[in-house]
This record gives sequence, C-alpha cells and structure tokens, in this order.
Amino acid sequence: MIKKCPAPPSELAGLRERLAVAEETLRAICSGEVDSVVSADKKGSLVFTLDGAEHAYRVLIESMNEGALMLTSDRTILYANKCFARMVKSPLEQVIGSSFGRFLSIEDQSTLRPLLKRVASSGAKIQVLLQVGDGSKMPGHLSIRPLARNGFKSATFGIVVTDMTEARRGEELLRTLTNRVVQAQEAERGRVALELHDTITQMLCAVLVCSQTLVDKLPARNRTAKGEAKKLHGIIRKTVEEVERISRNLRPSVLNHLGLVAGLHDTSTEFANRTGVSVKLICVKLTARLPADTELALYRILQETLKNVEKHARARNVTVHLTKPGDIVQLIIHDDGIGFDPDQHPVRPKGTGGFGLLGMRERAAYVGGILKVKSIRRSGTEIEIRIPLPPDTVTTRSTVRA
Repeated sequence: MIKKCPAPPSELAGLRERLAVAEETLRAICSGEVDSVVSADKKGSLVFTLDGAEHAYRVLIESMNEGALMLTSDRTILYANKCFARMVKSPLEQVIGSSFGRFLSIEDQSTLRPLLKRVASSGAKIQVLLQVGDGSKMPGHLSIRPLARNGFKSATFGIVVTDMTEARRGEELLRTLTNRVVQAQEAERGRVALELHDTITQMLCAVLVCSQTLVDKLPARNRTAKGEAKKLHGIIRKTVEEVERISRNLRPSVLNHLGLVAGLHDTSTEFANRTGVSVKLICVKLTARLPADTELALYRILQETLKNVEKHARARNVTVHLTKPGDIVQLIIHDDGIGFDPDQHPVRPKGTGGFGLLGMRERAAYVGGILKVKSIRRSGTEIEIRIPLPPDTVTTRSTVRA
C-alpha cells in the first residue's frame, strides 16, 4: 500500500497563484486586451503575436466615443469595445460571447435579423432602442458593414453604435421651441385679425358709406365725376372684402365657433371662388368637437396645402377627404397638378413667406400625428395627415363640393 503525502502548503499556494495568472491571461486574450504573448524558454523569451491583432487599430477603436462590435451572422458578439460596454452598463466579459439580441427589443430583433441577411457591401443604418443593463432604454443608431470572414465559418459584421440620447433630447428641445413659436404665431395672428376687424374694417366701412353718399349726391349730368366716384366706391368695397378675407384667414372664427368640418368647408369654398379650382370636400360629420389643437392643425395644413396648389401645382381639381378610422382622424388632400419630387423639394420655398412642408409636418407632430407626402411629376400630389384622437368621438359622413 502506497500512502500519498499531501503537497506542502507553500506548493499549493504557488499552484493557486499560477492558476489565477493563467485564468487572467485567458480572460485578457478572450476580451481582446492582449495583442501578443511572451513565453519564457530555455533559449530565451519567445513572442507570439495573436492572429489578426492590429494594435494601432485596436487602440483607435478603444479610444472611440462610439460603440464598436463584431458580430457573426447569428448575432453572436465576437468583439466589443469598452465604450459599448459602458453604453449598455454591462461588464465587458459578459458582453463578448453573448448574443446582440439580448440588448434589443423584439421589434428591433425582427428588423435586424433580415437586415443582416441582405446587407450589401454598402452597409445599412437603422435606429434601435438598446436594452441597458439597469433596465432603462437608450436610443441608438447602428451603422452595419459586412466584414471579411478572416477564418470564421460564417459571415461577420462590423457595427458602430452611436448613442442618440443627446440628439433626441436636442430634437425634443427644438420641437418644444417650434411649438412655442407656432403658439406665439397664432396669438399674434389673433391680435392682428382683431385689429383689422375692429379698426381697419370699420374705418373702411365708414369710407365706403361716404363714397356711396358721394355717388348719390353727384348730379347725373356730371358723368365723369360720377363715374370716378363709382370706381372709387368699387375699389373701397373690394378692399373691405379683402381685409375681411385676410382677417378670417388669420383667425378662423368659423373654426372656433362651428368646428372643423365647417372650417374646412369655409376655406375650401373661399379658395374655389377666388381661384376657379374645383374643390370636392368629402368628410365625416363630427358630433363631438375634436381637441382645439387638432382642429387648428388640420385647418392650417389645409390652408398651406391650398396655397401651394395655387402657387405651384397648376391643378384643376382638388379633393379633400376627412375620415375617422378608429381612434384616428385622417385628412387626405389630393390634387391633379404637375407634382414634384418630395426628396428634392426645398423645405422653405423662396418667396413664399411660409415654412412649407416642414411647417406642416411640425404642426402634425405637435398634436401627435404624422404627415406623409406622395407626389410624382406630372401625376399630382397627395398629402396625408393622421392624428390620434380620444376614443369617444362619434362621426357620420357627408359630401360637399366647393
């Protein structure tokens, strides 16, 4: 019988120390912190450079203020820099080797999966919400590029992850500022409309009455003077009508008192009578008033669209269709004009004094809606606005031709 003698405590401590060093070395190699390994040998020190290690590039990637990843086609993370680990608030050793899907929502996973399959040499870009380790969500922008296989059996992808938190915050601040500008603009329009109605219009009406009195008092034999007085009376009358029109456009009293459908009908009728362009209004009849901001947004968008039709579209017919599918109010404005390319259309056309498509989109976004533009040259333009509503708005259908 052979009796084994236990190793001395000093030897066990030495073995544990060597094992700890080996584990730390393996961890550093797996995490990408090591570019080369030096091994002691009887002939001297031997230096082993890890396959594919590029120290200069690694230093650059690690110093980036953006996350950097290398994924397999099944979304396994082969490499991640420290910045990405900080973004998702997870230890780097827990990030590398895990699935990138753990940091994405189900919707973003569904978007990314087919994207990796069809991504071409030009790459792709998507917006996602990263699931952070502390349970919060971080808006991120992913720039994806296919990489060479470099010995891997499946394709690999390089991804640069940009934290969009500050950009989103800036967008929100800009939108808040834009909304305040719109509110101030509406308040100023109301003030100017009131001044026109209560002061200028009344003064013009007094001049109109005086001019009519002058026409009546001039003797019939004085045809030249009487004719000039009649012309003056006609000019003053047209001026009164124009000031009233401007006042109504500045502050839509019909919209305020009778609601959205009446407001759309009023502005469509005025446009058709003034320009000769046929406007067909098909709309639901709302038995309950919509939120005031929603009504005003739809009214102003129609005004701006009709203004663009008058100046640019060369259209003969315009159709305005107001519906309420579910808990959403939808306004579709279609013209049969010359159309344009929405991607090349200037945000603010020169000389218009308005904000064009940008202002219309901001008005829709202010009330939680979206605005889409569909236009093809020589085939007309369609503008669609969809705005969510309270669920208790009841509707019926009516058709009016302006």
